[in-house]
Amino acid sequence: MEQILLKARQLYAALQNRKLPTYEREILAHVEASSARILGIYGSRGVGKTTLMLQWLKKQNLPISETLYISCDHPAFSDIDLFDMAQYFEQYGVKVLVIDEIHQARGFEQALKSIYDYLSLKVVFSGSSAISLTSPDFSRRFSMFALSQLSFKESLELQYGMPLPVLSLTQITESPMDHAVEIIQALGHRKVLPLFDAYLQKGAYPFYFEDPGNYQQRLADTINLVVQMELGSLFHIQHDKIDLLKKLLVVICRSQPLELSIEKITTSVELSKPTLYKFLNYLERGELVRQVPHELKKYKTIRKADTLYLYHPNLFSALCLAPEIGTLREAFFASQLGRNHRVEFCDQGDFLIDETFVFEIGGRGKDFSQLKNQTRPSYLALDGMEVGSEPKIPLWLFGFLPA
Repeated sequence: MEQILLKARQLYAALQNRKLPTYEREILAHVEASSARILGIYGSRGVGKTTLMLQWLKKQNLPISETLYISCDHPAFSDIDLFDMAQYFEQYGVKVLVIDEIHQARGFEQALKSIYDYLSLKVVFSGSSAISLTSPDFSRRFSMFALSQLSFKESLELQYGMPLPVLSLTQITESPMDHAVEIIQALGHRKVLPLFDAYLQKGAYPFYFEDPGNYQQRLADTINLVVQMELGSLFHIQHDKIDLLKKLLVVICRSQPLELSIEKITTSVELSKPTLYKFLNYLERGELVRQVPHELKKYKTIRKADTLYLYHPNLFSALCLAPEIGTLREAFFASQLGRNHRVEFCDQGDFLIDETFVFEIGGRGKDFSQLKNQTRPSYLALDGMEVGSEPKIPLWLFGFLPA
């Protein structure tokens, strides 16, 4: 264990020379405000968990001898017992331990419980989005924070170095014109509609800003790593089934959501229904697929299949050449609202939000014909529109909801 500590300190010292972005994600303030002794940050590969934790660590203003960072995907820390390591580190003065990629360590769930029960050092760990539900004890024992892909607002802030407002759903639905004008004025000469079109294709994963020209390839590589290394390892998926998961993603990418039936997918991917449902659950937990349930699914006597989307619009550009624009719009809306709201689909309109508001998604020429019999508060979320007026709301404005 002495050699492990030495190696950890060497790698950590080298990491001190890494230049961190000055831009801070919204969630960082919430992590800072938490008084919990063990904090977890989970999210898809590539969303910026490592950067967030290093920014948090820098803000602690502790001597370097009292802090330590390790990443469980480094060969030096493979096959180690996390509890034994943390206990040893604590004995040698470490007060704050940051553990990256914790899902790569064997027995990490039990190790975290033991650290919580028997040690006093503070631990901040990150892991795959899929670990957030593997154990009920996570939410009971630890403060867990979800880090999502960059919202449209965050992507613009990171790209142009300007602060932009966060809007609640109420603000968007009640005063869309006022808030749209405010943002357009803040953007100056930059036109919001081309920026939004670009965001649907790229810029939701922070590594875009490191190498924009290679974004689609890096995103495709990220998808492969999530399927093979994270989902395959966490859920013990047989090697010959990994390719079926990838094929399932391509089928979803190439199909319009409402055209996808369980029967069609099982035929295309050659999976039984029970296996298909299981695989869709894995892909959703890995933030590659989003399953939007019908509003009546809560009633067990009514069977309605979920509507399937790729988790974020950017994933379409990495998996198929010509995705439907309507599908991209709906996937965007679901990705932004799905962070903090209940999202369901309904028969009159596209989405039901928080069991209260109905939204129909479309281009600027769409009218209210599909909502004419809707008795609940209803809105059009329209692409190709700079400034709307309630109940016609620019689709891009939903990218300014809290991240």
